[in-house]
Amino acid sequence: MADSSAFALHRPELLPALRRGEEKISRLFDRRLRRLAAGDTIVREEENHDYAYRLKRGWAGRVRTLPDGRSQIILVFLPGDLFAVKSMFVTRHPDVVRALSDCEIEQVDQRVLRDAFEQDSDVATRCTWQVIEEERRLHNSVVGLGRGAADERLAALFLEFRGRLVRAGVLDEKALSYELPMTQEQLGDLAGLSTVHVNRVLRAFRGNGLVVFRGRTVIINDFEALVRLAYPLFDTFEQSQPEFVAGHARVFS
Repeated sequence: MADSSAFALHRPELLPALRRGEEKISRLFDRRLRRLAAGDTIVREEENHDYAYRLKRGWAGRVRTLPDGRSQIILVFLPGDLFAVKSMFVTRHPDVVRALSDCEIEQVDQRVLRDAFEQDSDVATRCTWQVIEEERRLHNSVVGLGRGAADERLAALFLEFRGRLVRAGVLDEKALSYELPMTQEQLGDLAGLSTVHVNRVLRAFRGNGLVVFRGRTVIINDFEALVRLAYPLFDTFEQSQPEFVAGHARVFS
């Protein structure tokens, strides 16, 4: 399974190398799946870590917790995502990676991956692209946190998750509901909002007929209205992809 972003914004001439690198990295993984429960730690902060991972099932997040207990979810990893590639380059991770739901992951020793990185340009291209893709998502997050209203941030998150799940092959392209294994508190930790503020926005979404967040299920009732709300926070890649905006690509700019 390829990364759920499907090589966003790649140069066309690099696609063969990216695909070859994907296949070669997949062959390096230990096929014994590691199973984790929601809340389990995959990578500990401020510790040396010897593995990179592929998420096969479930959701995980990179999280930083402040001394007073406040948390920020920095990135969310979905099925198919390659993560902790930085284990090849850093002596310790500054943040924790934690399972947000029950998960299955496969792993590769960072020394094995680094040897392949140094010897095979396809593997190097694929690993480098992964860092670039995480940077793209982080840029979107910075824009949302810095300039997005609360309803825009949550609308963008709901549509981003749906789009990535569709691109990963986990969700049908016409699906308007999906399981989102995050609490309102965790959504706030990702969107930079208090739990009270998240709850207020979700009640407004429900009242306006946009979205219902029932239990751990997101049900999108008015896709077009949600796209109109989220569109300013999407980057040019997401604005052009039907998985994120359906038939409304570039119509709101």
